[in-house]
Amino acid sequence: MGEALMILGTSSGAGKSLLATALCRIFSNLGYDVVPFKSQNMSLNSAPSIEGGEISRAQYLQAIACRKKPSVRFNPILLKPEGNMRSQVVFMGKPIGSVSARDYMLSRKEELFRKAMEVLDHLKREHDIVIIEGAGSPVEINLRDYDIANTRVMLHAKAKGILVTDIDRGGSFASIVGTMELLKPGEREAIIGFIFNKFRGDKSLLEPGFEYLEKRYGRPTLGVIPYVEHRLPEEDSLTEFPKVKGDLHIQIVRLPHISNFTDFEPLHWANGVDYVTKPEEITGDLIIIPGSKNTVEDLLWMRENGIEDAILEAHREGSFIVGICGGFQMLGREIIDTVESKRGKVRGIGLLPAKTVFEKTKRTNHLGARVLWEPAKGMAVEGYEIRMGRSVSDKPFSIITSVNGGKTFEPEGAVGERAFGTYLHGIFHNFAFTERFLNLIRAEKGLEPVSVEGWSIEEEIERFARLVEKNLDVERVLGELGI
Repeated sequence: MGEALMILGTSSGAGKSLLATALCRIFSNLGYDVVPFKSQNMSLNSAPSIEGGEISRAQYLQAIACRKKPSVRFNPILLKPEGNMRSQVVFMGKPIGSVSARDYMLSRKEELFRKAMEVLDHLKREHDIVIIEGAGSPVEINLRDYDIANTRVMLHAKAKGILVTDIDRGGSFASIVGTMELLKPGEREAIIGFIFNKFRGDKSLLEPGFEYLEKRYGRPTLGVIPYVEHRLPEEDSLTEFPKVKGDLHIQIVRLPHISNFTDFEPLHWANGVDYVTKPEEITGDLIIIPGSKNTVEDLLWMRENGIEDAILEAHREGSFIVGICGGFQMLGREIIDTVESKRGKVRGIGLLPAKTVFEKTKRTNHLGARVLWEPAKGMAVEGYEIRMGRSVSDKPFSIITSVNGGKTFEPEGAVGERAFGTYLHGIFHNFAFTERFLNLIRAEKGLEPVSVEGWSIEEEIERFARLVEKNLDVERVLGELGI
């Protein structure tokens, strides 16, 4: 039977996800067989699992850190917000329904929790260490009776807990004291120490606080992690949508049900992006419609508030338009949806020669493809798809050459006049493609070409893990685990 270590936070955004990622890699580097786990995650940034299911992007990243293939077992319950206080419930990678927050709390949650704990038990039996990530704060008084992602998991797994706080926000010592006071005695006893995250300054100035915590609770401060710039995705519920105008004005429409906006991280780093929500803001050299949890409803939202007309006007004035997944579907001529929005036949924006029909079966796969779009024709790219729609076009953007490693030959996406759409989430993480695409638009503006710096998730995980290991008492953590 393996051991379990749970990362709890004093709040959302404390850094649980990334610290769990770092610990996964640190223990893996030390030779342990380690896997991640989060019983329930609420996220619009999902990724495909090895089984062909759907899991949170956070647990996908943690699996890579563990050097494991991402599995639905690492995130049994995924809630994907749909708006109006409703969420799609994904269990073991597959959608099982759409419920209101109240109905979920009062009906399905306990059943799914029991099943998730069975999965956790199996993981403990099969591996040396399970790194469990909590959610938000474990002591929200109004939610404690319904919480299936924090202390109930810790106690079930007989896990040791580390309490993490974001010191950059201020009030971190008070947050730790408040959390410890609200924990029940058995829960408090499972906590082995504290981590102060995102610190800027002289660590010695914190010593009086450390002494207070150790005297009051008999628990040490295990680490102080410095604030550092990195390229690992943060928890999406706290993502700040930037408004940055670089040499190129790259605009991304912030849809009400925007999903998988991690697609655009390379554009953040290479140029800067500007998220927009109003028609009068639409003026970019490049305008991107991202993925959506509800394609038709977001298309109608753009139509009703004038963004669709603004995009069409900008296109006439020379803007380049791109759609990713749901955005691609919106840019086509027609969508027939009797599944997601149940609105039937809906007119698309019409910039791409494509028609989409929604089907009940969701495709969740890793893809390899070869670009057909003339400026990048022949380039090999890779990404992933998470979609329910099937689209046809006589001018595809690319040919899918592999699905989950198996060979295939299937057209996808569409190309129009100064526009393209694709189902390939992660297309901009193909840095050679991104460099060629951005330099095409830069040349039209008379700008010098740029080199888009390549980087990999693997390199970023390793770099961040080394930083955490340097500033964390790893030996003490292992000792507390009895390893």
